[in-house]
Amino acid sequence: MSNSIIPSAAIDCIVQWLIDYQAKAGTNGWVVGVSGGIDSAVTSILCARTGSPTLLVEMPIHQHSEQVSRSQDHIQSLTEKHAHVSARKVDLTNVYEQLAASLPNDGDQSEGLALANSRARIRMTALYALAAQRGALVVGTGNKVEDFGVGFYTKYGDGGVDLSPIADLVKTEVFALASELGVIASIQNAPPTDGLWGDDRTDEDQLGATYPELEWAMQEAGADSQAWSSRQHEVMAIYKRLNQVNQHKMQPIPVCVLPESARRKH
Repeated sequence: MSNSIIPSAAIDCIVQWLIDYQAKAGTNGWVVGVSGGIDSAVTSILCARTGSPTLLVEMPIHQHSEQVSRSQDHIQSLTEKHAHVSARKVDLTNVYEQLAASLPNDGDQSEGLALANSRARIRMTALYALAAQRGALVVGTGNKVEDFGVGFYTKYGDGGVDLSPIADLVKTEVFALASELGVIASIQNAPPTDGLWGDDRTDEDQLGATYPELEWAMQEAGADSQAWSSRQHEVMAIYKRLNQVNQHKMQPIPVCVLPESARRKH
């Protein structure tokens, strides 16, 4: 599965898809949240290549300094290359702090995750406000492993977008595009992280497996396991657990459809 695409052809395809989508939608450009990670870097460059107005938004909430530095370096690199690319910093730290202070603190172990997800949802709100001001679309930065494999994103947070141009690419393919697109080295070399915790924990720390391992699991789920190593069995268990517990993110919102017996007949 790794590097199974032709990067230059994939880039051309995605850029044209974006152009076609925008023409049908009748909108005016893109809004992309830039985190200092590989996914948002690739997505923002692809949007810039459409030639349409592209707003890059930095939204720090107690961000780790290295994430901030990478984000700012990428934004500077892209705005210098494209006159139609602009940037906006929206510091949401105070908004987050006020929300956190307003919520009850019951000491539950899930509180940390709940607040981390709140960061993503606050950012989503800011992106849509900026997009509405410009008649633009909010562009998602999720990849295939995150969006359709393990559900490693925040529901109605970074999962709340108008379109997802790289969601058919697994993580190693995103890195292949990053190399082809010339994404700055600091981003290409940085361990992937969701940036929701204000520290240096990586996606691997949270998931328990690397992206290449999870890509293998996506491909091999349901295959004969007799030849697997002990680590492969462990990775498959991680993948299946995350895939199952996060189905509520990946499936359409359930709707209770009333039977005819519950409706009056006219």
